[in-house]
Amino acid sequence: MQPTYLDSRSGRTYPLDPPRWCGDDGAPLFLSDLPGIAPADIEAKAHGLWRYRAALPLAEAKPVSLGEGWTPLLARRLAGIDVQVKCEWVMPTGSFKDRGASVMLTGLRAQGVKHVLEDSSGNGGAAVAAYAAAAGMAATIMAPDSTSPAKTLAMRAAGATVELIPGNRQATADAAVARSRSIFYASHNWHPFFLHGTKTLAYELWEQLGFRQPDNVVIPCGAGSNVLGCAIGFGELLRAGQIARLPRLFAAQPRNCAPIAAEAAGEDPPPIRQTIAEGTAIARPVRQREVVAALRESGGGGVMVEDEAIAAATLALAETGLYVEPTSAQALPALQTLLAEGRIARGETTVIVLTGSGLKAGPRIEEILGRYR
Repeated sequence: MQPTYLDSRSGRTYPLDPPRWCGDDGAPLFLSDLPGIAPADIEAKAHGLWRYRAALPLAEAKPVSLGEGWTPLLARRLAGIDVQVKCEWVMPTGSFKDRGASVMLTGLRAQGVKHVLEDSSGNGGAAVAAYAAAAGMAATIMAPDSTSPAKTLAMRAAGATVELIPGNRQATADAAVARSRSIFYASHNWHPFFLHGTKTLAYELWEQLGFRQPDNVVIPCGAGSNVLGCAIGFGELLRAGQIARLPRLFAAQPRNCAPIAAEAAGEDPPPIRQTIAEGTAIARPVRQREVVAALRESGGGGVMVEDEAIAAATLALAETGLYVEPTSAQALPALQTLLAEGRIARGETTVIVLTGSGLKAGPRIEEILGRYR
């Protein structure tokens, strides 16, 4: 049975054709529940995330792929315990967003979309630009005018039109919504196909851990697409009888911008300030209600971390060979907090998700080096 678009807040559904990115009233959409798959359904010879094609919407569509997915899962000792590190920066454009871009652009191309619009301050725009190029589609990327030229360079190189918008990140998002009347809005924060790309992270962890679920997954979180992807993927595996229970999901956010982590903890969010974890600095996440619900349903929650701890973690991880951007590195102090509070126990299977390459944050890491060395 083909899935439908679903407004989980009202229960209203829409057919997958014609393509859409929100409900008629502007609400964010999901897809209706998919049944999940068993090990026998995995295409073992397929490379990357497309080995889970049977679990994806529009599974019959020709994939738009650059080799994304099947990232390394490394055993490491961090914060004094043995953990599994999921290296999501080992992707064609250097971040986890390639998962969502691959599946989203595959679906939209199959639906006849020829020109896509995205708003992003970095990783999402780079991924959509690259995969639109691979799909033979035009792309327009809107970014704040304060965005580092190094981050927009990859978008331009892929042939995307880049428009710099005055003001903060929210101003860019508002401008993109207004432009969506003329260009299809293929937003990594809005489109449900993107979430079904990120859910393949859950399928990979399940397979790489011997077809079982971890106890805990610690995830850097901005808008929450990785949290929701894990919730969707592990939820499908639970419905399919492939795992015994959901893993606990923990969202790590910088204290300087932590709307999801604060709500999950039942606290008022601290004042919004600039943070070195800029990839997660999203003041008004579109799906905040659903992300918080997913964290609570899993038995996990949110963790707020200080910028000083994020900076120190960036260097500490690099000194083990894990060169990731500060946005990713905040997962380490979050792990330390969870251990100190007794929310994660030694001996459990804990996965730390590292989402973006340090190569994307050279100037920021140089600043951290100057301060601490």
